[in-house]
Amino acid sequence: MRLADFILANVEPILAGWEVFARSIGAGEHLDQLALRDHAPQILQATARDMKSPQTAAERVNKSEGRSHTGEDSEALDGASTAHAVERLGLGFDMLEVMSEYRALRASVLQLWHASSPAAHERDVDDLTRFNESIDQSLSKAVASYTQRVDQARDMFLAILSHDLRNPLGAIAMSAHVLPMVSNDKAEIVECGLRITRSASVMERMISDLLDYTRTRLGAGMPVNPAPMDLAVLGRELIEEFRAAHPKRMIEFHTEGELKGRWDSDRIRQAISNLVGNAIQHGSADFPVTLSISGTRSEVVIGVHSGGNPIPPGELPKIFDPLIRGSSADHPQKNRPGSIGMGLYIAREVAKSHGGRIDVTSTVKDGTTFTIRVPYESAPRAGQPILDVEHIAKM
Repeated sequence: MRLADFILANVEPILAGWEVFARSIGAGEHLDQLALRDHAPQILQATARDMKSPQTAAERVNKSEGRSHTGEDSEALDGASTAHAVERLGLGFDMLEVMSEYRALRASVLQLWHASSPAAHERDVDDLTRFNESIDQSLSKAVASYTQRVDQARDMFLAILSHDLRNPLGAIAMSAHVLPMVSNDKAEIVECGLRITRSASVMERMISDLLDYTRTRLGAGMPVNPAPMDLAVLGRELIEEFRAAHPKRMIEFHTEGELKGRWDSDRIRQAISNLVGNAIQHGSADFPVTLSISGTRSEVVIGVHSGGNPIPPGELPKIFDPLIRGSSADHPQKNRPGSIGMGLYIAREVAKSHGGRIDVTSTVKDGTTFTIRVPYESAPRAGQPILDVEHIAKM
């Protein structure tokens, strides 16, 4: 059987191998089958059809140099590759992980074809060449689309950051300008000082979030220092703070089971605070915001629930990535004052750094729930940093 025909006849076993490999990648560990396979069927089928389509010597040269020839099959391959890269970016796959999927796909197809003991054919070498050309075309298109989307999102992210930093900086500048003029009015001096302090705190939070984001994107992981703590005490403190800051909102707190373990108190506080603040901002005031913390035999489950309009299904896969989420016209990203929109991303990284994970469900009937699961004895995870450790430690 010719290679292209073999691919079309064995899409399911090839996809099964793709799924196993994608699940072994950190970002794909908890994805369902539909998300893991993503656009793989379209890529496989478009590859096989592209291999079967006529190709001139000039078109082969263009393809080898990264200039794919026009045609329905080639365009279908490019379209599926673009969509796959953008979806993988939204799910948290990095560039190397996307590229490794193609390496695994190539190896899986060739291994399965070889294991089928196909009868020798005079066009086998040509088929292998066409197959590798198509996979390279798909990979090239995926990398280009991934990079372009990241560049666009980064530009938007920097524009939002610049805009949001301008307000507290303007308040500091204005207060500093007013101070000499009210040197005899102690009350006004105190008020100017408070405005400067509040604005500086806002900028400090933004910069802290940005540094956390930069550390994780450089591969160093979220720095954590686990120590014995009680999540029930932490949760109660946080709820009291939020009730004082939002006296008109209904905020509930529930605990159950054993809630003592070893975690980084500051980081867990940061993650829960981000989720509760997000629920207060986006949830409907007609429904309570509920923080529930329950202990099971092997882990602690932290849930934050709110009511109101659900998160659109198309936004759910990218809700934790600040460079991607909120990009649709019907669900624009809206940040809380003093935030640059990385609260959910940081919550996810805190969960990961404790050996846990975070999930989200959102429906009209049941509302929106963010759930963090962490083991009692967390073993901090850290990736391989792109920069040296000393450089990152100074950030």
